[in-house]
Amino acid sequence: MAQDYHHGIRVVEINEGTRPIRTVATAVIGLVATAPDAATGVAASRVIDFAAFNAGVTYTAVNVGTDGNGIRVRYVEPSTAEAVLAVSVAGSDITVSLATDIESAITSTAAEVATAINDSAEASALVTAAEEGTGAGVVSATGYQNLTEGEDEPFPLNTPVLLTDLLSAQGQAGTEGTLARALDAIADQAKTLVVVVRVAEGMDADETKSNVIGGVDESGKKLGLQALLAAEQKFGVKPRVLGAPELDDEDVTTEMIGIAQKLRAFVYAYARGCTTKEEAAMYRENFGAREVMVIWPEFTGWDTATDSTRSMPAVARALGMRAKLDNQIGWHKTLSNMPVNGVTGISRDVFWDLQDPNTDAGYLNSHEVTTLINRGGYRFWGSRTCSIDPLFAFENYTRTAQIIADTIAEAHLWAVDLPMHPSLVKDIIEGINAKFREWIRQGYLLGGSAWFDAEMNTKEVLKSGKLYIDYDYTPVPPLENLMLQQRITDRYLVDFAERIAAA
Repeated sequence: MAQDYHHGIRVVEINEGTRPIRTVATAVIGLVATAPDAATGVAASRVIDFAAFNAGVTYTAVNVGTDGNGIRVRYVEPSTAEAVLAVSVAGSDITVSLATDIESAITSTAAEVATAINDSAEASALVTAAEEGTGAGVVSATGYQNLTEGEDEPFPLNTPVLLTDLLSAQGQAGTEGTLARALDAIADQAKTLVVVVRVAEGMDADETKSNVIGGVDESGKKLGLQALLAAEQKFGVKPRVLGAPELDDEDVTTEMIGIAQKLRAFVYAYARGCTTKEEAAMYRENFGAREVMVIWPEFTGWDTATDSTRSMPAVARALGMRAKLDNQIGWHKTLSNMPVNGVTGISRDVFWDLQDPNTDAGYLNSHEVTTLINRGGYRFWGSRTCSIDPLFAFENYTRTAQIIADTIAEAHLWAVDLPMHPSLVKDIIEGINAKFREWIRQGYLLGGSAWFDAEMNTKEVLKSGKLYIDYDYTPVPPLENLMLQQRITDRYLVDFAERIAAA
């Protein structure tokens, strides 16, 4: 009988049609900072004691962190007389076989058990043991007992850490270094996700700079800024807005731009070392990438750690403001002209007038430097990147390109390696166009559409498994220069008499 014979009904499931496209997360901050006095981890421990005096032993995990909570210790009573004290290890389980006398009574004391543990190479790699008091008390058999209360270091060096509660994280960041101030600045603006990489403070500024720039160690672990590249695989989120407040000199910023290009992220950088607007304008000339915005000068505000007014990193506020705007308005809005929280002044005098281009602020903006002003609150003033390509002159142009690229690409993993029927191509195009319509309705774009180009997709191209889908879009330009044309005229006097009579 034929294999395909069936007397009844069969259902063949055909999964065709467009798939909804979800915009990638944009308000994820990547922060590199120092914190010499950040909270440390806690080693797991356990006291195994008995009613007898001086019979207790305290076990402490060698390695700090939660892994120590998986270590177990037990005392076993042997079934023979004149047994000798012995220690064995299986994985993270430690077994102490107690000594007995001629009558099979246990004779091992706490001091003897502690010594045996510390003398065992395998056991001492897991724990250290310390007897209670003199340790002369005889112990008893007991089942497995776990070490407890081990806690991981909140900010291990050169390791990306995902923060979801910035206020709690500040309590673990200490008061020295840059981390606590940066977290405070971000939290003043928005509740958002922050990927933190803590680096060590060096003996001097150059060593610290090297730690910030980082690299890769002999084991392949990424260090410093490079560790941001490991965040997506570790947490499932990609840092989209990068900064190293108070650490971002020219060398660090240059390295950050390279990281940003790999992540399709955006960098905010300070014109470090500049004391005048002319120096800040020249500093901006060091960069030609669309992924970076240069800011000058700094904010000032009250520092609770020093009980004084001090400079507050503008970059940290920019990171927080960017996340706030992404969440509340959208990635099509630039950083400029929005009130900044948590600051009370500007570190340098910046002359600004709304109607006069010949000001300090106008000079800085004309040289693609974002500055700070005070009008109805302290604000960033400027929307320009360091791009040499006018297509990406504005911050939101760059971010729009990045977000569209990642959103469209990431949304089509499902399509890779499927049979390339015309229906599949149609589904992909219709899905992209549906997403463009959504973005246009929301105001993120002025327009956008996708299509199939028959000239690009020749039979040879299609036969090789390749498919070209074209799409275009128009980002929303910021209203940077509002030109109001005021005229004086006498035409409203022509009917003056008639208007008196009508009154």
